[in-house]
Amino acid sequence: MTIVKPINTVCVVDDDEIYVYGIKKLINLKQLCPNLIEFRNGKDAIEFLMNPENNDQLPDVIFLDITMPIMDGWDFMDNYAKIKPQLSKKITVYMVSSSINDEDIKRAKAIADITDYVVKPVSYDKLLKLFQLAA
Repeated sequence: MTIVKPINTVCVVDDDEIYVYGIKKLINLKQLCPNLIEFRNGKDAIEFLMNPENNDQLPDVIFLDITMPIMDGWDFMDNYAKIKPQLSKKITVYMVSSSINDEDIKRAKAIADITDYVVKPVSYDKLLKLFQLAA
């Protein structure tokens, strides 16, 4: 019997209020995980991850947008690669974007710390698969 670790905390890093509302509603409605944190830009998310006081609140999964103000998804990943060795747990990162540009998809797939590239909108079935892959 395989034991799958539960996903306790999801982090959504995205400035699209409608998408954030929808993904939060879907996660809560389907009771996919008990804790959800959100950031409107990559800088705030990186600062949260870097803060040792947040060690017990680190997410299991990050849904990361590409285009955001202050720090976009690419800059977030550059900074994430630098701080990853100091993090107290493994975090699964999904790049979630409305972009279907082949260059964005190739660039994301070339980054080892990105588990997968997902095109918005994210359906319940797709979300369920992402949770299963991350567990």
